[in-house]
Amino acid sequence: MPRWSDWRPQGVIPACLLPFHDDLSIDEASLRAHLRDVASVRGISAITVNAHASEVASCTEAEQRRVLELTMEEVGDRLPVVHGIYADGSHNAARLARLAEAGGASALLVFPSAVLAMGGQLRPEMAFAHLATIAEASTLPLILFQYPLTGPAGLGYPLETLLVLAERIPSLVAIKDWCADPVLHERQVRTLQTLPRPVAVLTTHSAWLLPSLVTGCKGLLSGAGSVVAELQVAMCEAVQRGDLAAAQAVNDRYVPLAQAFYAPPFLDMHNRMKEALVLLGRLPRAVVRPPLVKLGRHEIERLEAAIRAAGLGQGRPLERAA
Repeated sequence: MPRWSDWRPQGVIPACLLPFHDDLSIDEASLRAHLRDVASVRGISAITVNAHASEVASCTEAEQRRVLELTMEEVGDRLPVVHGIYADGSHNAARLARLAEAGGASALLVFPSAVLAMGGQLRPEMAFAHLATIAEASTLPLILFQYPLTGPAGLGYPLETLLVLAERIPSLVAIKDWCADPVLHERQVRTLQTLPRPVAVLTTHSAWLLPSLVTGCKGLLSGAGSVVAELQVAMCEAVQRGDLAAAQAVNDRYVPLAQAFYAPPFLDMHNRMKEALVLLGRLPRAVVRPPLVKLGRHEIERLEAAIRAAGLGQGRPLERAA
């Protein structure tokens, strides 16, 4: 099985969902089908598992290991696999990193530690210690998840901290940018991607994807790719070849879904994506683990309208790989 040792994060990288049975156990058959479905999209460069989209906060380490096993069995010979590292303690994160590398992952998506929420931006050496502990535990390339600098969590890294991390941790090759600030986003794109050792910026600003892509991002890593990776690929390719009209045409189809997925409350985004896949006939049920709860009928009807507005499932087939 190929290890994709020369792969570097770029292009369209969908973050896959995690189907559950009604008893909240992992629905392995549906997960396998979902992985095959997403992997069949022409033009994606990798897939991500054990991240926000797969409700990783509710998964045990054993469940994360099983998800990776199933992923490698289904698509590991076809695509690189990015594995989320979601842990507050650095040594716990390092253990997950070793697990991911041993299981065949090609890169690690490192979430910020919630320990840094109470003023961690004032102690950048803590961010370095966290990332360095993970880097010492694995040889895999790292994608740093960049959160907003402001808001209740305050878990984003100031640009000055990102530059220190990029200089001191050679395995840091990309960030997944969710800074939620268009001005800072463009500055990060221009700064990080022009370093002597460039750090790629993958956008996850899926609610305003086209404006984000035209800043020059190297790609995107997004849970919405679990539903509409085809539209994301088409938009990215149009932007890369400088065809703004084509990109805008794709965006006209994408926006209704983005507005439905990322409506308040924001935390329901992946809940909505599961419901969308049920409506599209790609998942048998939309079960989420507490504290998430099932959407009400009004929200599901809004998703149905967004699917119609995007032209999905109405004689407009989306392009799949052979």
